[in-house]
Amino acid sequence: AAAGLSYVGAYVINTYKSYDNFLHDKYAPLPAAIIICVAVVMFVIGLIGCCATFRESRIGLGLFLAIILVIFIAEVSAFVLGFVYREKVKTDVQSTMHSVFEKYDGQNPESTVVDYLQEQLHCCGVKNYSDWTTTQWFNSTGNSSVPLSCCRQDTKNCTGRLDQPQQL
Repeated sequence: AAAGLSYVGAYVINTYKSYDNFLHDKYAPLPAAIIICVAVVMFVIGLIGCCATFRESRIGLGLFLAIILVIFIAEVSAFVLGFVYREKVKTDVQSTMHSVFEKYDGQNPESTVVDYLQEQLHCCGVKNYSDWTTTQWFNSTGNSSVPLSCCRQDTKNCTGRLDQPQQL
């Protein structure tokens, strides 16, 4: 389990690098770092439990039980906090994404990240393609279209025009 959590934490940190323009918060990779720390602690606790069981030590098993109870309480607390603050996280991420979409010009690094995100997640805009209608890029192009990264991958000759939403 500790090895699995270590892999997940490392994967999240590695993936964060692709989306760091959307997550300007310096604390965004913190959950991944916490996951890696939890993996290390789990490994140590597992060793304590195995050694206590092997030696049949009442003190060791009592310590193991106390640690497991503390971990259980921490997990319940984390679940409750995640449930309570889920809307705040959602609005923070959406506002950051809106600001990145506002900077889109088709050539800067943020634009490349937006295109990559839309292609990889098969999405268009923050909520849908209509989000593009309020951006400077949309108003400056004057052709009522969204970036080509909004086009479905299975469609050919997509122009990104809003009068063909089935292609987006």
